[in-house]
Amino acid sequence: MQITSKGQVTIPQEVRIRLGLLPHTEVEFELADDHARIRKVHRSKALGARGRSALSALSGAADARMSTDEIMALTRGGSRSGRTKK
Repeated sequence: MQITSKGQVTIPQEVRIRLGLLPHTEVEFELADDHARIRKVHRSKALGARGRSALSALSGAADARMSTDEIMALTRGGSRSGRTKK
């Protein structure tokens, strides 16, 4: 395995699976003599970066003024007025 000119290295799939490293997971390095350890950053149970990113992307996305009944009718294939197709 080689380090790229940008200082990047690919973490082997087996290691990513075992450590639960998904895209955008934060990791930290610990230096010990002539080697380094990588570990997943464990945050508190508060909303993490992935959660904040998802909320930010969705914020303001639901700008249509619809009632719950109208939304349910649409998801079930009915008309917007709440009447279902026959």
